Amino acid sequence: MNAVLVVDKPAGLTSHDVVNRMRRIVGERSVGHLGTLDPLATGVLPLVLGSLTRLAQFYTASEKGYEGVIRFGFATDTYDADGEAVGAVQSTSLSLSGVQHAAAHFQGVIQQTPPPFSAKKIRGVPAYKLARKKEEVALSPVTVEIKEFEITSCDGERAFFRARVASGTYMRSVAHDLGRELGCGGHLASLRRTGVAEFGITEAHTLEQIAEAHFEGRLEEMFVHPRKLLPAMPSVTATDEVAALIRNGRAVNLPDFSRAKQVKLFYGQNELIAIATRVAGTLFHPKMVLAAEGALKVAGVER
Repeated sequence: MNAVLVVDKPAGLTSHDVVNRMRRIVGERSVGHLGTLDPLATGVLPLVLGSLTRLAQFYTASEKGYEGVIRFGFATDTYDADGEAVGAVQSTSLSLSGVQHAAAHFQGVIQQTPPPFSAKKIRGVPAYKLARKKEEVALSPVTVEIKEFEITSCDGERAFFRARVASGTYMRSVAHDLGRELGCGGHLASLRRTGVAEFGITEAHTLEQIAEAHFEGRLEEMFVHPRKLLPAMPSVTATDEVAALIRNGRAVNLPDFSRAKQVKLFYGQNELIAIATRVAGTLFHPKMVLAAEGALKVAGVER
């Protein structure tokens, strides 16, 4: 099975848990995800199945969208609601304008220190493993980009927000740092991812919906159409001759698409067979062959 599915991840599961459940549901061993979500978080988790797992390398720097809630009054050791409180709990009565003013400092290209409970490595060891042992976790600030961070409402102790960030940004750190900026402490109370790259929440399905669709034989209706993948790359429909050469790793001449460096090659409308890189002029070499000679089933079409 070669496909892309967008899961609406529930709270309480790791991204790896979702991958394992998908493997059991569809009986496909080769399953990966495009961007880790913390267990607390819900929302968009794109999964790649079969040979399309190889597309993951194109999504390592994908932009992400979020909606969530920041709770003020105390920080936690994990920077979210799953952690233990750090310090005494304060009573807060923050105004919307005050929180919005402080939040303005967390937009654009900024320096951000990752949470101690994160996958960032210290001397080869993930920080969260050291943090769980109560060992000192000293992570260096990194450069991140927050393209949008809008505080939409505030009830005195909670702020509701919408954000759009570049890859590598921790919303937990944003919540923690905003609480510190306001002088009352804060942590991420809830987080919902609304988008990753070209994948949005409207395309997402729960694991229960996916299991039901698979049982009823209509899972393919949930697949993301392969022509929607990697929209920055032009799509080329290959002839039988070109498809045969590509599937055997041979370079081919293709139409010139505004001097694009890479293109998606399809056989028919639905079968993504390769990502090809321009060598010179109109000559392209398959950087990644996704379909060998033979039948594939993608987005409900068999060849």
